[in-house]
Amino acid sequence: MSTMQEVAKKAGVSKATVSRVLSGKGYVSEATRKQVFAAIEAAGYRPNLLARNLATSTSQCIGMVVTNTLYSGSYFSEILSQAAKKVEESGRQLILVDGKHSAQQEREAIEFLLDLRCDAIILYPRFLTIDDMDDIIEQTRQPIMVVNRRLRKHPSHAVFCDHKGSAFNAAMALIERGHQKIAFITGSLDSPTAQERLAGYKEALRQAAIAIEPQRIVEGKWTPACGAKAVAALLANNVAFSALIASNDDMAVGALKQLTQAGLRVPNDVSLLGFDDIPVAPFLLPALSSVKDPVTGMIHEVINRLISMLDGGDMTPQQAFISELVLRESVADAAS
Repeated sequence: MSTMQEVAKKAGVSKATVSRVLSGKGYVSEATRKQVFAAIEAAGYRPNLLARNLATSTSQCIGMVVTNTLYSGSYFSEILSQAAKKVEESGRQLILVDGKHSAQQEREAIEFLLDLRCDAIILYPRFLTIDDMDDIIEQTRQPIMVVNRRLRKHPSHAVFCDHKGSAFNAAMALIERGHQKIAFITGSLDSPTAQERLAGYKEALRQAAIAIEPQRIVEGKWTPACGAKAVAALLANNVAFSALIASNDDMAVGALKQLTQAGLRVPNDVSLLGFDDIPVAPFLLPALSSVKDPVTGMIHEVINRLISMLDGGDMTPQQAFISELVLRESVADAAS
């Protein structure tokens, strides 16, 4: 591999001149600049990325930290594809780093991106607390935007969806159709999203003066197998329910299969509703009702704010993004 010294020799200039051309700092005539780039191309020289970033204090890269538990499924696919498209439109490169399995590892992922001199960081946290993230933002020069969490000290650095409100609306839609016995499959309860959706379900029952029955609440882990297992547990324990809410569509798909195998018809015997509105939801039999979070809108807002911060623009907190309840064939009125 060629060195900077070899490029300088080919161009007939000093090593310092090559460095100024690469960093964009200091005066270099247009003729000399073209001469240096011609020598770089001829020599096949690739400057060290970290050294260049240190020299210029910029990388034209935006880092993103996401724990690997989100890597499968349409939800993460939409997050990543929209982030990549939006970052590309800004003329920058997206660098994805795994937040892994703990708050410490999420911190290490952030530090890794900072060491690479990323211009800004998108954080989709799983383990870091609100206080942790507020502290990290205070201590970090580069702009950081947090997805799917509400921050106390730095609300303008967060974009989030009202998961409690969307679950409340979903449960109320079933209650308004006459359902009183509504079962609920939670997501992993170490997830703030799962906790908020469960809270919204409970609040809807309370406001409708319907007793919250613990036996109708089953913990899941976001997978189709968990949805099937939850339905099997409800049926094995002879729990009566005319409607079922699953905290994501993957679990709803598993629940649909288990209900069908048990001889229960959706929606004639049990109405079924999920979250995320996965692409196959309209093509299931029956078509699955779901709550669609505005993932694309949130990611676009995150990157727009980061670019605004990089350009020195003003930042103002935004209200929570609102999810859309999409009712399809899997929901019907309760049997009279």
